[in-house]
Amino acid sequence: MFGNPEQMAQAMRQFADMLSAPQGSGPVNWDMAKNIARHAVVAQGDPSVMEGERRQIVDALELADLWLNEATTLPSGVSNPQAWSRSEWIENTIPVWRKLAEPIAERMVETMGGALGGAGLPPEAQQMAGPLMGMLKQMGGMMVGQQIGQALGSLAREVVGTTDIGLPLSGTAALLPGGIASFSEGLEHPAEEIRLYLALREAAHHRLFQHVPWLRGHLLGAVEEYARGITVDTSALEEQIRGLDINNPEALQEALSGGGLLKPEETERQKAALVRLETMLALVEGWVSSVVDEAAAGKLPSATALAENVRRRRATGGPAELTFGTLVGLELRPRRLREAAALWQALKQARGIDGRDALWGHPDLMPTADDLEHPEVFVAGEAAWDISQLERKPDDDEGDGS
Repeated sequence: MFGNPEQMAQAMRQFADMLSAPQGSGPVNWDMAKNIARHAVVAQGDPSVMEGERRQIVDALELADLWLNEATTLPSGVSNPQAWSRSEWIENTIPVWRKLAEPIAERMVETMGGALGGAGLPPEAQQMAGPLMGMLKQMGGMMVGQQIGQALGSLAREVVGTTDIGLPLSGTAALLPGGIASFSEGLEHPAEEIRLYLALREAAHHRLFQHVPWLRGHLLGAVEEYARGITVDTSALEEQIRGLDINNPEALQEALSGGGLLKPEETERQKAALVRLETMLALVEGWVSSVVDEAAAGKLPSATALAENVRRRRATGGPAELTFGTLVGLELRPRRLREAAALWQALKQARGIDGRDALWGHPDLMPTADDLEHPEVFVAGEAAWDISQLERKPDDDEGDGS
């Protein structure tokens, strides 16, 4: 290990990060995970955002927000538009990732501490080895933190803003010039149109996340509930760790890739959480697509082609999909995006913009998974529902003399 100065320096940095973790800070040293993610993006090139780039993105977000006023009754969610480097995206989204990934990280660290320390020791020996076990759990936390850092670094190289995966990762609307450049590769559309189309999507998401009070908790809560049902395949992890060369970062990363180690429990509660999450992700993406298409109509010549590019990119998944699976044991993909977009479009035609957007007023008004199967039934249903009807007491209808 002393023959490679760069690898030795990286190992020493990570060891120092591990020792610097404050007591009670949780199963993972998130400062270390953040540093690893930032090193990963800087190694691939992550220049600071130039003033000209920043101005272009701020202008695009402000213009997109103005266009959306004609397509939805939800008010603006863009108050301080920003342009971020990939490192800034990592810094600003870490708090949400911590909330999403910690349930899985805790299981991984506990299991890894037992695997590294020999979980089969007699009770007396385990008691004597108490301090050693604590250190081994710290090592497990470091190893999981390394994996999370690598995963976030990989994801940061793909995203174009804060809402790519359909979850509210930040309360600030922001786009990444580097991400937009990567998205634009191979596309023969004007750079201004691509930037403005992506700004429309970012601004539309933020209208939902800022002005539908229950939506953020609903989405993040469904992810957390699903993650709590994930178990770690102890035998597979022990097999991966046994004989592992800790001086080989590639082997370490492969061992902790998570794909074969995380197993969902097939409980009815977890299945329900997954259906609820997939349905709501599809409804969010479908509404955004519908509203953005309407806002861009007649203004952006390439809007239709760009919409198809985004749908294909979102529906087929990719490295970001694998990254999220590694972090929370969940394949995050709106499987029924087209059905949801068609349902929102039909609702707009049948009830108008006000009637369509009024459904976001309460979670019980929202379409269900079954409604995506039979949208015509939902669209033809009672259009005059409001929240007061949901809150009426059973005896409200009594005593009217009828």
